[in-house]
Amino acid sequence: MARKNKIALVVGASRGIGRQVAIDLAKNGYAVVVAAKSTSDAYATKPFPPDPNSPQSTISTVEREIREAGGQATAIAVDTRDPGSIQRMVDQTVKVYGHLDVLIYNPGAIWWASVENTPTKRYQLMESVNALGLYASVQSSLPYFKANGWKGRIIVVSPPIYSRFFRGKTAYAMGKVGMSVLTKGLAMDWEREGKKDMAITSIWPACSIESAATGQITRTDPDSVKDLRKPTIYSDAILAMLEAPVERVNGQLELDEDFLRGYKGITDFSKYSVVPGAVPRRIMPAVLPDLTVAEQADEGRRTDSTKLRASKL
Repeated sequence: MARKNKIALVVGASRGIGRQVAIDLAKNGYAVVVAAKSTSDAYATKPFPPDPNSPQSTISTVEREIREAGGQATAIAVDTRDPGSIQRMVDQTVKVYGHLDVLIYNPGAIWWASVENTPTKRYQLMESVNALGLYASVQSSLPYFKANGWKGRIIVVSPPIYSRFFRGKTAYAMGKVGMSVLTKGLAMDWEREGKKDMAITSIWPACSIESAATGQITRTDPDSVKDLRKPTIYSDAILAMLEAPVERVNGQLELDEDFLRGYKGITDFSKYSVVPGAVPRRIMPAVLPDLTVAEQADEGRRTDSTKLRASKL
């Protein structure tokens, strides 16, 4: 169990995977800030709790779910397209709870189509919610991690980097892979700076997870539900990442199933299948490329733009 005073900010927690992560963090002793754009009158919502993948599930209903189960939660509305709104979200989190231990960034705008069939406005929306929203959340959180003695964790919902991921969804992949680059790069920053108690980790599903997005598919192809897993596999993997040593997870691009197998020793994943007895199809490669090179430690001549152009920042 986590310490009762650990504070987790879960961005994108109104429904689906984010909701499950927020609820399970609270069950494990975290005080949770439930953040997303959608709000409602939770006490007027019927039935309660609502379908977790429906628009009736909001940060307000998730907050109520957690509190009625005996946990600590605060709902804070945020527009992840707006860095100012993100800054206010992080500031409010620390105002309410005093500090920040964990940031989880789950929002995702999705459009899977060829470049020709992806309008620039659609790309801009994805980029603002995905890569820019993450970057702004991290930037807003860093001063509070510093105030916490550089002790904290960041979990990012973004994929491993491999070429097949780009096919048929290039515009979407540009942002999501950019998020994974942030995971890799920020981890390197912390290693260079000797911040040994900070870790950032990306997580992605090995098999499709039941959500509002997959619901669009199962409505037209009901048989595809057999290939879905419950979002609890995600929250279980994230909880395991948060307890793992920094050196095990910092800068890693992990798959939920593979991390639980490699770190926790789990071999039976049947409890996560939406359809009992079904074996969901794995959508990710069995082996992922190693992104390191032989000259990994050779930085050449370091350049710091903050020193070269300080007057223009």
